[in-house]
Amino acid sequence: MPERMLQFVRLPQETPEKREVATRRADFREIYEEFDPPRARSQSSRCSQCGVPFCQVHCPLSNNIPDWLKLTAEGRLEEAYEVSSATNNFPEICGRICPQDRLCEGNCVIEKGFESVTIGAVERYITGTPATENGLSVGIIGAGPGGLAAADMLRRRGYAVHVYDRYDRVGGLLIYGIPGFKLEKYIVLRRWKLLEEAGVVFHLGVEVGRDLSFSELRQKHDSVLIATGVYKARDIGGPGSGLSGIVPALDYLTASNRQGLGEHVEAFASGALDAAGKHVVVIGGGDTAMDCVRTAVRQGAASVKCLYRRDRANMPGSVREVKNAEEEGVEFVWLSAPDAFLGDATVSGVRASRMRLGLPDASGRQSVDHIEGSHFNLQADLVIKALGFDPEELPQAFGEPALAVSRWGTLKVDHHSFMTSLPGVFAAGDIVRGASLVVWAIRDGRDAAAAMHTWMRQNATIAVAAE
Repeated sequence: MPERMLQFVRLPQETPEKREVATRRADFREIYEEFDPPRARSQSSRCSQCGVPFCQVHCPLSNNIPDWLKLTAEGRLEEAYEVSSATNNFPEICGRICPQDRLCEGNCVIEKGFESVTIGAVERYITGTPATENGLSVGIIGAGPGGLAAADMLRRRGYAVHVYDRYDRVGGLLIYGIPGFKLEKYIVLRRWKLLEEAGVVFHLGVEVGRDLSFSELRQKHDSVLIATGVYKARDIGGPGSGLSGIVPALDYLTASNRQGLGEHVEAFASGALDAAGKHVVVIGGGDTAMDCVRTAVRQGAASVKCLYRRDRANMPGSVREVKNAEEEGVEFVWLSAPDAFLGDATVSGVRASRMRLGLPDASGRQSVDHIEGSHFNLQADLVIKALGFDPEELPQAFGEPALAVSRWGTLKVDHHSFMTSLPGVFAAGDIVRGASLVVWAIRDGRDAAAAMHTWMRQNATIAVAAE
């Protein structure tokens, strides 16, 4: 790993980014605070008051939360970490970015009459090379959380694991999509280093279908896992949608993260993707939209508004994230949707309409209707589109038309074996389930790795028997 990257892998107190985060916390009350041992034990010991582990039931990874809280309360931190790591490949990441208010903490029974146990904070606080090689090789496309979780599990079982990613760093959206104030980048880079030390080989800057054909990849390895995630930004049309200053959320966040990693980013340096001094309007209501508005605040925007067509109760993003954004000065314009974008060559405003919620559709979600004659304008020098992500057209990109996809463009798999329409080719994470949480990608990566292990072991037995 280049020396420039190694500086982010040292212990937290030694990194420039850690010091920068500490400085920012003087200005913003962040979603997490460092625990000292007494506080960690005090919080963890509260779990003993509970006899029903709803926290574990509502964790996608079924993390054994009560057991590692008990070990933490007893000061047995190494054992607590081992228990946590047994079901979660990246506890130090999930402790920071999981929406605990919707998962474990939101279902903590201690909350009644008191605050819930701060499970995520304890998980952050307590934050393997195989004994033998088995002679089999696995290729993984995508170095995001799903691919990394599978790589970790398969390497532990003795497979030679090769991970291919088109970007120059490991982590996918963990490194380029999620802001540093939520997930410090040295955490992700440290995990990269640990996986390399365990023997996982990373091929970065390699795009399958461009630098390496999919058929070549299949020939190189005994099985292949596709864990590319979904990166194709949903767009928005209407008059003026092509004006300069209207940008996709991922472009904006990637520029900010790259700049934070010490790179020179021309689009940021020119001001095109820097919110400093600008009136910013973010369109969307998910976690990506919250990342954008909170990043814009930290960049020194003159004003930041979030335009969302539904109300607060129907917002898909984390309730905690919305609250944090409001505390930091973000204005939410509920039940509003853009009709057009104003300006000549560069955007100067957004023309929007008020909306009302109608009857629920087949999924149970209420429809949204325009209110006639309710137009209004918002000043905007920078408009960020955070409308979600769709899958890229992988059969075309990989030159493999036999790779079956659903009507949404996600890969079709057998949900027991995780195998695609191609034998020995598996898929997991967002490219199968659609855009979702990091913790679900980890779960899918682990489950896919187990299915791949079973398939390869069976096929190796068949091959030996045929000789």
